[in-house]
Amino acid sequence: MARRKTTAARREAMGGLAKGLAVIRAFTREHAALSLSDIARSAGIPAATARRCLLTLESLGYVTRSERSFLLRPKVLELGAAYLESMNIEQITKNHLEELARSTADSAALCVLDGTEIVYVARTSVRTLLRLEAHVGSRFPAHATSTGRVLLAGVSPERLKRYFEEARLEAFTEHTVTDPAKLRLIIEECRRNGYSAVEDELAYGVIALAVPVFDHRGRVVAALNSSSHSRRISRAKLVRERLPMLQQVSRQISTDLATVPWLSLSAQA
Repeated sequence: MARRKTTAARREAMGGLAKGLAVIRAFTREHAALSLSDIARSAGIPAATARRCLLTLESLGYVTRSERSFLLRPKVLELGAAYLESMNIEQITKNHLEELARSTADSAALCVLDGTEIVYVARTSVRTLLRLEAHVGSRFPAHATSTGRVLLAGVSPERLKRYFEEARLEAFTEHTVTDPAKLRLIIEECRRNGYSAVEDELAYGVIALAVPVFDHRGRVVAALNSSSHSRRISRAKLVRERLPMLQQVSRQISTDLATVPWLSLSAQA
C-alpha cells in the first residue's frame, strides 16, 4: 500500500518545477555567476534541460545573463518574501519588538532586503515620528537607512556589486550619502562593527540604529532597528545606550527563528 502511494505521488510530481528549483539552488554566495555547464552539473540535469529552465526563468525575470554567465535577479527574493509572510514573522517577533519599544520609548522594527530596498516585516512604536511613519510593508531605499546598510554588509561581494550596479543613490536630505565609494566604506565599517547608525539621511529629524539578525548558519537574514528623533537623542548617545539592547534582542529573535518547527524542517531539507 505504501509503495503504491509513493508511486502515485511521484506520478503527480512536476519534474519541470523540481528541475527549475534545482537550477535556482545552484547559485550560492560563493558561486553567484555560473555558466550553463556549471548549473547543469550542480543541478544534476542535462545541459539542454538546464538551458530550457534558464530561458524560462529569464523570461519571468528571475535570472539574467552576462556574456556566458547567468546570475539571479532580485525578483527571486519574492520567493523568500512569500516564505517570510507564510511564517508570520510579525507574530514571532511581536513581544521582542514591543519590549524594545517600551524600553526606549520609541519605535522598533525588523526589516529585510528586497533588491535595492528594505521592507518592514514587523514594527511597533510608542512614539510617532512627525516626518516619517513606517508600517509593515513600507519600503525605503537601502542606502539611506541603518537597516539597509546592515543588510548590505551581510551580502556576498557579488551581490553587493549588483546592488551598486542597480541602485539609484538618491539624496533625500543634504546629509544623504550618495557617493558610491563613500557608501562602500560605510558598509565595510558596518560589517566590522556589527551595527549602523544613520542620522537625518532618509528624512530630517530621523535617527536610527540597526544590528543584524542571523539564521542558524550565521547568515544575515534581517535587520533590527530602533528609531527616534535626532533632536531627542544624539548619535553617540543612541549607540551607547541602545546598542547593547538591540544586540540582546537580536540574539533572542535569532534563537526564536531557529526553533520554529517549520524553520527547523526547512533547514534540514
